[in-house]
Amino acid sequence: MPALKRFKTKYQGIYYIEAKAVGSNKAEKVFYLRYRRGGKLVEEKAGRQFQDDMTAARAAQIRARRIAGDELSNTGKRAVIRAEKAAEAGKWTIDRLFDAYMESRAENEARGIDKLRYNKHLKTAFGSKEPCELIPLDIDRMRIHLLKKLSPQSVKHVLNLLTWIVNYGVKKNLCAGIAFHISKPPVNNLRTEDLTDSQLKALLKAIDEDSNIQIQNLMRLALCTGMRRGELFKLKWEHIDFDRGFINIVDPKGGIDQKIPLNAVAREILEKHERPKFKVPGNEERFVESPYVFPGNNGKHRVSAQAGTNRIKKAAGLPKDFRPLHGLRHAYASMLASSGQVDLYQLQRLLTHKDSRMTMRYAHLRDQALRRASDVAADILGSARPTEGEKKESNVA
Repeated sequence: MPALKRFKTKYQGIYYIEAKAVGSNKAEKVFYLRYRRGGKLVEEKAGRQFQDDMTAARAAQIRARRIAGDELSNTGKRAVIRAEKAAEAGKWTIDRLFDAYMESRAENEARGIDKLRYNKHLKTAFGSKEPCELIPLDIDRMRIHLLKKLSPQSVKHVLNLLTWIVNYGVKKNLCAGIAFHISKPPVNNLRTEDLTDSQLKALLKAIDEDSNIQIQNLMRLALCTGMRRGELFKLKWEHIDFDRGFINIVDPKGGIDQKIPLNAVAREILEKHERPKFKVPGNEERFVESPYVFPGNNGKHRVSAQAGTNRIKKAAGLPKDFRPLHGLRHAYASMLASSGQVDLYQLQRLLTHKDSRMTMRYAHLRDQALRRASDVAADILGSARPTEGEKKESNVA
């Protein structure tokens, strides 16, 4: 291919060639400059006449700056860009840490919620930063901004997510941590969702009448064991010890595996529970049972039961703010605490609370049971007192 003709300009070391303009058939000048640095001849492009608004005079100014060492050559600029990209690729930004954190988690409903929270509230503000670049003022501004449109509990969820992302990076030795505590807004989380006798009867009736046996037994087991929603979703048949009478809770919210008694009602539910079979991918003629007690789509880990539990809640006429599965956990705890037969330490163990303060929300129910017990003693003592007639007879004697 013949070399393009070079046209000299009145400026030393500056020439141009004629080429087709970008996006049109119009001709334009493409300016080049030549100079020596360290005894080596450098020849490089300065820019295009129309696209870069380049002229011979401007090209001469660029040449002068590069000879003086005030501006990098094109090769030098490309090297800097490559170095910056390489450094950026090696940086563990909040974005990269979040992706790694999400990959480490099981596919479930909470994972999807965290992804929504991150993309909506954290990505734009912090995604490109490394944890060590965060300062308290950043967090304060974020918290104040979110509190204008979200509840304190929702803001706490967002800031907790940021904390978990950073802690994951530190734990995996991917990045340095932050030198301050991420403060969350105070939240009144002592809410309990008890059911009256009539509400409980209506709920049990709605459960019995529902058409989905999986949702039926999911709610029944929640009510008679107090297990958390995530624990029910992760429950596998191998976690149930029918011989010793225990349910093993693997990887619970507190982080340490726990076990709770398999009471008679829970045993009956599980022994009669239907185990559906699912097609094996790639082999339409083969069916296998899911390892999960309450499997999701295709026998995999369940990520939601909202449609079914809300349907039953509506059929039972329960309050709108009643959370079907978490509310049943509260109902279970309230029944035990108010029975007077279970102390708070036993209740803490049954609920697998890591912190006893979480169990104390039911203390007032335990106190009511103690008062009823005390009233029994008062009734016994009251019945043992002599009547007025017995007192008179005693005086006469």
